[in-house]
Amino acid sequence: MLDLTQYVWIVWLILVFVCVIIELLTLEFTFLMIAFGSVAGLGAYLLGWEWWAQILTAAVVSVLLLLTIRPVLLRYMRRGADPTPSNIAALAGMSGRVVSPIADTTGLVRLANGETWTARLAPESGRSIVETGTSVRVALVDGATVVVVPVERDDA
Repeated sequence: MLDLTQYVWIVWLILVFVCVIIELLTLEFTFLMIAFGSVAGLGAYLLGWEWWAQILTAAVVSVLLLLTIRPVLLRYMRRGADPTPSNIAALAGMSGRVVSPIADTTGLVRLANGETWTARLAPESGRSIVETGTSVRVALVDGATVVVVPVERDDA
């Protein structure tokens, strides 16, 4: 009868390589920590430990690395990231000008970035219609519609 326990090291190596390949595709350090845990499991195999001790060692090392080293690495990697909001988050607070009168749920606004969006008035604006040419500020984005508040101009 063939004893498959002598080939367990191959399983550990395959697990390490698969985790490293997945890590190269995701770059989130999760699978890298699991790969190091698998290396610990391989080390336990080489020390002659039982199969359950190998798996337990791999799991404990992986969890410890995920909870301790991974947050530090992620913080280090994101340290120089650009904090400027982008996409929809950048629209909140942006100024614009009404292109087509806004009444109830219809109207168009040209934002400061040059984009034209369908618009509706925010309930707290207290107005029912906003005429063409009025300055507005984006309160929030709701799907493909910006919710705007008219801006009172100071002509002093």
